[in-house]
Amino acid sequence: MSRSDDRQRIGRAFHRQAGEYDQHAVVQKRVVADLVQLIKRHVTAAPVRLLDVGCGTGALLSALQDCFPAAGLAGLDLAFNMARHSAARFGDQALIVNGDAEMLPYRRRSFDLVVSASTLQWLPRLDCCLAECCRVLMDGGLLCLAFFGGSTLWELQESYRQALSSHFGNSDSRIDRLHRFKQLSEVEQALTLLDFDQVMVTSEIVMEHHADVAALLRSIKGVGAGTASRSDTAGGLGWRAVLSDMADYYRSHFEKDGMIPASYEVIYVVARRGHSTGK
Repeated sequence: MSRSDDRQRIGRAFHRQAGEYDQHAVVQKRVVADLVQLIKRHVTAAPVRLLDVGCGTGALLSALQDCFPAAGLAGLDLAFNMARHSAARFGDQALIVNGDAEMLPYRRRSFDLVVSASTLQWLPRLDCCLAECCRVLMDGGLLCLAFFGGSTLWELQESYRQALSSHFGNSDSRIDRLHRFKQLSEVEQALTLLDFDQVMVTSEIVMEHHADVAALLRSIKGVGAGTASRSDTAGGLGWRAVLSDMADYYRSHFEKDGMIPASYEVIYVVARRGHSTGK
């Protein structure tokens, strides 16, 4: 599947779920709250213009508007309905566009603060997005990101692999269709290639708990993530049995006190653009 196909599939997935996103986005709301605190600790002066990459329904932009009421707000989202929700939320108080995080439609050095929450994990090329963020930042501008990393939903992925391999063998191609979240080391490496100073990359594990696997899957699908992952294309003969075995494995190996856990690794990035005359 090409990068263009990947972007279109992801955009369609979140476009369809825009109306339900906020009611299912429990972990994402916590990530927004934590990222706002991180931004407030590292901003040295109130931003004049700020950009939210993957603004969704506008939760992060709204929180930053409260923190920096004089700032010019801009938001971008690949999913048209997400961008439409944000545009309706802010009216003429923010410039919201439907666009691609890997090809930001802004001039160089347009913003002194670029942020993003729970978006960058879906990008086919994280390095392209980071390079674009660096390009649109002013000298000395701040980049603050939070997105899901390598250990995210590892319980679900392990259960899926076990169930799939027991039915179709370890060589079944659908095992490779699971979404691969970026590792911390990959993020650090991508940032070293760009003109950033004072780079900080950290991560934490956030836990969610659900009554059963069906409830977890509904939550994932509710924010659009179920169809953003390539694994959603799996199907065919015996698929119901695979899903049943996956749920059984998940429950038998991870359930505690009548609830199943779901792990989310949140990677946080804080970086300041260096002063240069080049890029």
